[in-house]
Amino acid sequence: MKLKLLALLFAFVTAAQAAVLAPAAQDAKAATLAAEVLSRYHYKALPLDESLSSRIFDQYLKALDPEKLYFVQTDIDQFEGSRTKLGVEMQSGELGRPFAIFNLYVKRANERFTYARSLLKKGFSFDSNETYQFARDKQGWSKTEADALDLWRKRVKNDWLRLKLAGKDDKSIAAVLDKRYENSIKRISRANSEDAFNAYMNAYTMAIEPHTNYMAPRTAANFNISMKLSLVGIGAVLTEVDDYTTIRELMAGGPAALSGKLKVGDRIVGVGQGEKGPITDIMGARLDDSVMLIRGAEDSVVRLEVLPAEAGPDGKHVFINLVRKPISLQDQSAKSSIQTVTDGKLTHTIGVISLPSFYEDFAAKQKGTPDYKSTTRDVALLIKELKAKKVDAILMDLRNNGGGSLSEAVELTGLFIGKGPVVQVRNASGQIRVESSRQADVAWDGPLGVLVNRNSASASEIFAAAMQDYGRGLIVGEPSFGKGTVQTMINLDRIAKSEKPQLGELKLTIAQFFRINGGTTQLRGVTPDVTFPTVLDTGDYGESRFDNALPWTQIAPATYTPRGSVQEVLPILVAQHKQRIKNEKDFQYLQEDIAEFNRIRKQNAVSLNEAERRKEKETQEAKLAARKPGAKGKDAAKNDADKDDGLQAGERDLNAELAAEKARKNDKDVLLIEAANILGDQVDLLKPGVNLAARMKQIPQLAQ
Repeated sequence: MKLKLLALLFAFVTAAQAAVLAPAAQDAKAATLAAEVLSRYHYKALPLDESLSSRIFDQYLKALDPEKLYFVQTDIDQFEGSRTKLGVEMQSGELGRPFAIFNLYVKRANERFTYARSLLKKGFSFDSNETYQFARDKQGWSKTEADALDLWRKRVKNDWLRLKLAGKDDKSIAAVLDKRYENSIKRISRANSEDAFNAYMNAYTMAIEPHTNYMAPRTAANFNISMKLSLVGIGAVLTEVDDYTTIRELMAGGPAALSGKLKVGDRIVGVGQGEKGPITDIMGARLDDSVMLIRGAEDSVVRLEVLPAEAGPDGKHVFINLVRKPISLQDQSAKSSIQTVTDGKLTHTIGVISLPSFYEDFAAKQKGTPDYKSTTRDVALLIKELKAKKVDAILMDLRNNGGGSLSEAVELTGLFIGKGPVVQVRNASGQIRVESSRQADVAWDGPLGVLVNRNSASASEIFAAAMQDYGRGLIVGEPSFGKGTVQTMINLDRIAKSEKPQLGELKLTIAQFFRINGGTTQLRGVTPDVTFPTVLDTGDYGESRFDNALPWTQIAPATYTPRGSVQEVLPILVAQHKQRIKNEKDFQYLQEDIAEFNRIRKQNAVSLNEAERRKEKETQEAKLAARKPGAKGKDAAKNDADKDDGLQAGERDLNAELAAEKARKNDKDVLLIEAANILGDQVDLLKPGVNLAARMKQIPQLAQ
């Protein structure tokens, strides 16, 4: 009986792999409507001709196989005839060619991971001097099937060696990798027509310009959630572990946490609607499908079938009814903290406001809801709290803030300058309008810093640039991303007058923004006043890596009045910063790590010789140990978290993974501390009666 069940399971998996995807009924309409909108209303409107079609072809292949791991050159040659035909066929709603490419991608990916599993039976010898190239985005396709298989042999060999170096024996290594590759096959086999259509449409939009995107209805709904920072559900963060939809986190105040019946590690295996609704089995389902079943209308009941964390696979299931409620995504809201910095006998308190994104509940705002969620409202409250604590300065931490609402960037600027122009916006017709803050009162007029990195983009750059142009704040960190374009959402269902969401939405680039000084952040980003070590190379990350990005340009400056200037004290601040980091071990360690990271990235290859890799590993671990000799508690946990265990996300014990994440979050934030120190220096220099000339003479590199 057991053998029959295994045979049936194998037949099911094989059938799933062989499934051929075809366009859904609404895809043709969505494609033709999107093509019409993009060809007419995009800031960089391009005809859907053979030239654009060729770019779509290349972009689509890049999206499906960015590291050139699955296709071989003969596959590309097979579809070369589609290169100039995609455009005209999209205009008429013909999607056969892109779906044929996607189906071959699924087939090839299944073949590659199946081959990877077959290699595990023999194991590997690590005596040779082979190397594995881990980044292949700039390489050509494998010329032959034999070349592709050899590439995968090296990839699997590297996976095996990483686990071996982490101390695992051959039997457990084979088990871990077999499950990893099997899970990859399952994920690929779950691909549906929406995935294929979504990938193709985004190849089209990004072939025009990098920040224009197509969003399927589900993707658009998630985007709206990210903007308003709220959803209706049970208040649980879910993840996929071994085919189970598993609770990763319970959100405080949510129905799941308040019920007292669920905990981290519990596995949801079925979902029903209503108190007595039939249960839908979600074992092995895609995580996004499971999430959509669990979400629903406010005050409605969702019925969960749960396998408790401590139970084995055959353990007793429990059934839990929860009433869905609005959930506020507090982790993504603005937050404040205080950094205390000391220089000799002087101590300063720096209020830090961390802002992950520029969010705004558009729908609630349009309805006139008085307490709708917004960045500016939240930051204004945090400033009020920090003022009550009598902080000496405020640091806006915009690291990894990819942007969001343009209007929120404008109004947030107003909290620090009051009324005044913030950004200039030029549309496709060349018309320029100036977006100005309407804030009547300044919320904070004291010393201000803005911390940015290479991931700070769009609205973050608008805010940072305005602070710099007004002389209102000191910009610290890495050069920012360089995204100087404005997008709007176009609902295709609204245009087509569809009764329900089915066609999706376009995030459409409609304008370019310019600083009030007339320059743009496009391509170049915002250059900090005090620059920190750069982790990500500008040529490999940021706007400049796109070959079809809009160029840097300049317009006339707006009429504005500076609110101050940091230029007089800037040379002293830079000199004191350089002097301080020479003696700051953690900052020196960071610079060493960045140099090592860049060395490995440029080398773009790792040895597959065990002796050589083991020596490298021992050297790295000795370096970490020397930094914190006799480390205990949090320091020891952090050292362990930094070691390569050879595992991927979802392969570790969930509690251990959460503990390691916590250790990393609690680690010393060297860049934030130094930014606070710089602001502390500025507070000293701005005190009445400070002789700047005398201060400059005290600093050797500034003394003449």
